[in-house]
Amino acid sequence: MQKHPGMALLGAVLVCVTVTARSADLIPVDSFARHPAISTPRLSPDGQYLAVRMDGDDGAHALVVFKVADMSHPVSMLRMPKYEVPANFVWVSPTRLIIEKGREYGSIDKPALTGEILATDFDGKNQDYLFGIDAVKYGRRAATRGTDRGWGFFDGKPDQANGHFYMAAEGWDSNHQSSLYDVDAEHNTRHLIGDIGVSGMSFMVGKDGQAHYAFGTNTHFDYVVYHRVGSSWSPMTPSQVGVRFHPLESTPDGQHVYATYSADGGPSSLVSMAEDGSGRQMIAPAGFGSVGTIEWTAKPEQPFASTLDTGVPAARYVDPNAPMAKLHRALSLKFPGSYVHFVNFSDDGSELLFGVISDRTPGTYFLINTHTYKVQKLFDAEPWINPAQMAERRPMTFVARDGTPIEAILTLPRGGGEKNLPMVLMPHGGPIGIQDDWFYDGDAQFLANRGYLVLQINFRGSGGRGVDFQQAGYRQWGGTIQNDLIDGVKWAIAQKYADPNRICIFGASFGGYSALMAPIRAPGMFKCAVGYAGVYDMALLYKKGDTRQSEAGRNAMRAIMGADEKDLDANSPDKLADKIDIPVLLIHGEDDQRAPFAQFKAMTAALDAAHKPYQTLVKPGEGHGFYDEKNNIDLLNTLQAFLEKHIGKGR
Repeated sequence: MQKHPGMALLGAVLVCVTVTARSADLIPVDSFARHPAISTPRLSPDGQYLAVRMDGDDGAHALVVFKVADMSHPVSMLRMPKYEVPANFVWVSPTRLIIEKGREYGSIDKPALTGEILATDFDGKNQDYLFGIDAVKYGRRAATRGTDRGWGFFDGKPDQANGHFYMAAEGWDSNHQSSLYDVDAEHNTRHLIGDIGVSGMSFMVGKDGQAHYAFGTNTHFDYVVYHRVGSSWSPMTPSQVGVRFHPLESTPDGQHVYATYSADGGPSSLVSMAEDGSGRQMIAPAGFGSVGTIEWTAKPEQPFASTLDTGVPAARYVDPNAPMAKLHRALSLKFPGSYVHFVNFSDDGSELLFGVISDRTPGTYFLINTHTYKVQKLFDAEPWINPAQMAERRPMTFVARDGTPIEAILTLPRGGGEKNLPMVLMPHGGPIGIQDDWFYDGDAQFLANRGYLVLQINFRGSGGRGVDFQQAGYRQWGGTIQNDLIDGVKWAIAQKYADPNRICIFGASFGGYSALMAPIRAPGMFKCAVGYAGVYDMALLYKKGDTRQSEAGRNAMRAIMGADEKDLDANSPDKLADKIDIPVLLIHGEDDQRAPFAQFKAMTAALDAAHKPYQTLVKPGEGHGFYDEKNNIDLLNTLQAFLEKHIGKGR
C-alpha cells in the first residue's frame, strides 16, 4: 500500500473559480475530466495543521500538510510513486502522522492497502518505515525487522494523541495468524497486545489498551466475531451478536460498546451493548437502508447523529437538545440542500473540521471554533464546479419482478420537463457491497449536462441494505442483477421518465460487464452499449487479474461469482457475442490490473468472430479507469459522440 503534483496543482486547488455561464449552457468537458485535486482532510490533534491527499491530473499523488492559519503554501509534501497513494493517514500526535500506503491502478479503482505503514513529522522530517518490506530495507530499525514480511494495517489509536497507534498485522507465511500491536510511531517500537489464529482479522481495543474483539472475513470468506475473555478468544454466536455485528468503539465509561448490528441479516442499526452481547440498547434504528454515516462528538467520543445508507441523507439525532446536535443542526440550516459531516475535532474539542457536500457539489471544507463559532473556509474539493449548473439527483424506489423493492437514483437534466427523456442506464461497479448514492457523481452530471436522464440502480448485491440483500447478488452476475437493471429501465419507461426508443447503457468495471450483458438479456431494450474497463469473460478472472493472487481473494471469487466453468461461460458476454445486436463502444486501459487488457481482447475477438461491428478507445499507460486529463477528455468526447449518433442529442 508514492511524484510531485507541483505548485501549479497547488494553485489550482486553492483558487476558487467563479463560473458565470448560464445554467442551460454546456459545461466544458475538461470540468468533468479533472480529478478532485485535494481530498480527505484531517485536522491535527492541536488544531494547528491540516493533512490532505493531493492528486494531479496525470495520476500523481502526495500527502500534503498545511498550517491552518496559512493555507496558501504547504508546510510539507510527501511524494508518492506512480500508482501509489496515501490511502489512509492519521495524526498520532500534534506533530506526527502515520500513512498507510495504497495502490490505485486507475481512476475507478478503490485504493488497495499494500500493508505498508510509514511515519513522518508534519514538516516532512524524521520519515521512517514502520512496517512492510521497505521497513526491512530502509526503516530506522531495519536490522531487527526481518520478520516484517507481511501486511500491517492501522486499527485505531488511544483516546489522547500520544504518538502511539494500534496496528493489525499478518505475515505472508503466518499460517492464518492475525496479531495486534501497540506501536510507538515516534521511536518505531511496538509490543504485542493481542493475537488470534485466524487470518484477516481487525481488532477493537478497549479503554484498557487491550484487544477486546477480533472480527472480519476470514480466508474462507466467512464473517466471524471473537470476544476476548481473559487470555483467550471465544467465538460469538448469532444469539449474542445477530447475523452481522461490527464493533465500533467503547463507550466513554469503558463498560459497553457501540456497534452496528443486524439480528436477521437485514439493514443494520446502531446499538450499544455489553461486550458479551447482553443489555443491547437501540441508538439509531435501521430503515430501508442500514445506518450509514455516524456523527461523533469530540472526545470522549459518543455518537450524536446518524444517517441511512439510502435516500437523501438526513441527520437523525440521538438527543436533539445535545450541544453537538444543536451545532450540527445550526450548520445544516446554513447550507440548505447539503449534508454537513463532522470530519474530526482537535483533542480539546475547540476546533472542528467539517465538510459540506450535496448532489450538486463535490464538497467544501471548513473549520469552526466551537467556543467562538468563528468559521474559516479551507478549500473546495473541485472549485471549478458551479453547483448552480448541476443537476438534481433524486433517489426513488421501484418494485422488481419478484416483489423486492429496489432503490434507483435519477439524475435529471436541467431546463425543462421530466418526461420522455433520452436515458443512459449507468450500473455501478463491484458488484458486491458497492452502491450508488445521492451525493455528487461526475459521470452522471456530465451526461445530465448533455441532456440525458441518468438512471442508477442499487441492484441485489449492492451495499447499504444489509447482508441478506448483498448476498442475494452472489452468483447472480448474469441473472438477478441483470433482471434488477432491466426492471429498473421498465419502471423508468412506465413512469414516462424515459423515451423507450432512446436508451443506452454505459458502465465501468462490473458496470462494463452489465453494459454488454443487459442487452443480451433484454433484446431490443437498448439502442447502444458502452463498456469501460469491463469484465467480459468471467472464467478469465481466475487466470488473469489481481483478485486471484491471494487465497482469500480466490475464495471470495468462488462465493461471489461461482467457479463452474460452464456457468461462467453461460454468463459471460464474450461467449454470447452473437446475441449483441446494437452498436458497442469498448474503452480500456492497457495497464489495467483489475480487469486486465486480456478482457478487452477477449470481447473484441468474440465480436469479430460474430461479425459484429464495434468501436474502441484504448489508452496505453492507463489502468482501471483513466487518470490523465487529456485521456479523460477524449473519453467523454467519444462517449458523447457515440450517444448522439445512436440515441440522438440530449435535451
